[in-house]
Amino acid sequence: MSIIISYFWNRLYPNLFVRQPRESSDTTLIRIPTPPIRPTSSINIRLSQRTFSIDEQLVKSPPGSHTALLASKQVVVTPSISAPSVPEAAPVRDSECVDYDALYEDEVETDVQLESQGSVIKHLLSQVKIGMDLTKVVLPTFILERRSLLEMYADYFAHPDIFVQIADLKDPKERMIQVVRWYLSSYHAGRKSAVAKKPYNPILGEIFYCLWDLPDSDSSEGVAPEGPVSWCKCNQLAFVAEQVSHHPPISAFYAEHYNKRISFNAHIYTKSKFLGLSICVYNIGQGVVSVLDYDEEYVVTFPNGYGRSILTVPWIELGGAVSITCKKTGYHCDIEFITKPFYGNKKHRVTADVFGPDDKKAFLNITGEWNGVMEARWGDGGEVEEFINVQNLDVVKKRVQPISQQQENESRKLWKEVTAGLKFNDIDHATNAKASLEQKQRDEAKLRKDTSTQWETRLFHKEVDDSWTYIKPLRQRLNSSSNT
Repeated sequence: MSIIISYFWNRLYPNLFVRQPRESSDTTLIRIPTPPIRPTSSINIRLSQRTFSIDEQLVKSPPGSHTALLASKQVVVTPSISAPSVPEAAPVRDSECVDYDALYEDEVETDVQLESQGSVIKHLLSQVKIGMDLTKVVLPTFILERRSLLEMYADYFAHPDIFVQIADLKDPKERMIQVVRWYLSSYHAGRKSAVAKKPYNPILGEIFYCLWDLPDSDSSEGVAPEGPVSWCKCNQLAFVAEQVSHHPPISAFYAEHYNKRISFNAHIYTKSKFLGLSICVYNIGQGVVSVLDYDEEYVVTFPNGYGRSILTVPWIELGGAVSITCKKTGYHCDIEFITKPFYGNKKHRVTADVFGPDDKKAFLNITGEWNGVMEARWGDGGEVEEFINVQNLDVVKKRVQPISQQQENESRKLWKEVTAGLKFNDIDHATNAKASLEQKQRDEAKLRKDTSTQWETRLFHKEVDDSWTYIKPLRQRLNSSSNT
């Protein structure tokens, strides 16, 4: 699944399986009536007494109660019948018989028919206005994918050979073209379903590690010194992601290939807006490709995501202008992700124009579909040739440490019981596992407030321009080793 698709579902349906703690402990006890929604899903979740966010109450309450809800910082919902507190989720079924690693490796996802959920969506749409920021409005989740958003960011490197080849090219023009090729090929990977699915919301402090083997790589290579993934070799591509902020939700991630002397550092957060029959997600942040042997940095930005047909079967498209710029060489690329016109059936169109230093005309024009074939035309009147066909590319499977060897805050270990509940269609178990994670986060947030302790990230630090940078990037480590 493309990264931007994951952004959309994470903002459209963000809060089914994890709720970040609010730093304030102020609460108001009120009774919220049940909205007049007939359940249309076969999923039944037991109600238990726990703290809900204002976001969830806006979904669960009639419009008349919104003023009181928004006036409070946090709402404690008391069920009309007595209910026990949420228990900690026990391992699903017989935990000794569950292969948790296999649950994540199983890529078969069942499509969900969303037409039956129309009454729920209509009720929610009656409570929002066009142009409203959806930060405070949460739609119910009918579509779930069994992995964290941090893991989905790794899809940018599903074709690691295309990425590392940037460093192999001797000419700056060719390097720029290869950066464009990698960027345009990075949005299709990971689609397992005709309907986009929602990843888990990363918890503050959550971390995900993985790596990729490159074709024809030497298995006898040693481990990369002080690399982001301790078990990654010098000829493998390493990746790490961390949830560095909750308000706003910001994820930072970093990838590097030690031998090729190339790295990528990025941070992303999203803001969503209601457009009537669509949802728009603005993807805020940037990424930087660093080619160390040439001291080049390619700054990339990200397109917006749109959720269309939200009353029937939602589908996703990308839209908006993005850029790739190398300040040192002067090469840059203007990319436009084109949304589907009202009349016509062309979807997922993209154009890219690549310029040389001081050029007023592009020397390369690219057109096509970001999830299919893209063609290149070299200069005015030049012949058209295939630039890249992502459907013909082999997705390289990432390698992740077994859950038994992971730290407690690593994504797959953190979410394993939720994943098992979803896989075995045990929604009660998944709900209890989610509630247990929520309560743990609330307790930790309260402790930080009581002790006047600020949250400290582990792998990334915040720069003066509000970007986030990996604490031990490859450039820094190589410079340190050369000075010793």
